[in-house]
Amino acid sequence: MKKYFWSILFLLTASQIAAQSPSDRNALSKNNLYIYWGWNWSSYTDSDIEFKGNSYDISLKDVTAQDRPSPFDLKTYFHPLQLTKPQYNVRVGYFIKNRWDISFGIDHMKYVVDQNQIVHADGFISETGTSYDGTYNKTPVIIEPGFLELEHTDGLNYVNFEIRKHTQLFALKNIELNGQLGAGIGGYMPKTDAAFLNFERNDDWHWAGFGTHLVTGLNLTLFQKFFIQSELKGGYINLPDIKTTASNSDGAKQKFLFSQINILFGGIIKLNQKAGNTKKPEEQSFLLEE
Repeated sequence: MKKYFWSILFLLTASQIAAQSPSDRNALSKNNLYIYWGWNWSSYTDSDIEFKGNSYDISLKDVTAQDRPSPFDLKTYFHPLQLTKPQYNVRVGYFIKNRWDISFGIDHMKYVVDQNQIVHADGFISETGTSYDGTYNKTPVIIEPGFLELEHTDGLNYVNFEIRKHTQLFALKNIELNGQLGAGIGGYMPKTDAAFLNFERNDDWHWAGFGTHLVTGLNLTLFQKFFIQSELKGGYINLPDIKTTASNSDGAKQKFLFSQINILFGGIIKLNQKAGNTKKPEEQSFLLEE
C-alpha cells in the first residue's frame, strides 16, 4: 500500500485541480462553519533514529514502524467516553470565501517501532553496564526489550492548520458531492513511551517537532447540514527533540513521511446567512464562477 499511496494522492490532487464546479455551492458558501470527527489508519516510511546522551551517541538505520489502530467495535469507536481511544482526527473549519476554508485540527496517530527487527547501528554506547556497551560501525543489532522499545502511542499528535479548496462535483436536491484539496502545517506533541538500555522509562507529553502535509478528499453532504467524508493525507514529519528518558540530557531525533486514510463524520453551521445573501441571484452566480 505504501508504494501506491503517493501515486493515488497525486492523481486525486490533479483531478481536483482540473474539476469544474457548477454554480450551486450551498454547502461551500462563505461564512459556513464545519466540524468533523473520525478515524485514521496510518503508515510510515522507514527512518533513521539517532539517540544521544552523556554516555551514548548512536544512530539506528532504516527503522520500521507501524500504527496501532484499535480493533473495530461499536463501544470503542462510538461510545462518548471512548472517543479518544482509537486513532482519531478532529477539525473545525470556517469558509473565508466561497469554496475556500481555513481550519484547525488534531490528528491523533500512533507510531510503534517494530520489535525483533535487525538494523545497522553507527556510534558508541559506554558506561551503561549493559551488554550493548561498545563502538558501532554499521553493526547489525536487534531491536528488542532491554535495548529499545519506542512508541508514540498516546499518541503521535499532529496539531495543525490547513487551507482547503472545495469543488462541487454533483448536486441533486438535498445531496451534494464535493471534492477538496488542501495543505497544512503544524507541530507534533507526542506522548512518547520509550525504554532505552537501562535508563529510566519515559512516558511524557513533549513538543518534539513539526510537519507539513497535503490532503485530498470526497465529501457527501446531506440537507446542507451533515456530511460523510473520506480523505487521503500524506506528509512530512521532523522530530528533532524526542524525549526518551527522565534526564533532560537524553533525547532522540528522526524524520520520515506518513500517510493516512481517513473516514469522517461532520456537520455544517451557517453563520451570518442573511449577510451572505445580499447579492441578487444573477450577481451571486457571477461571483461563484470567478
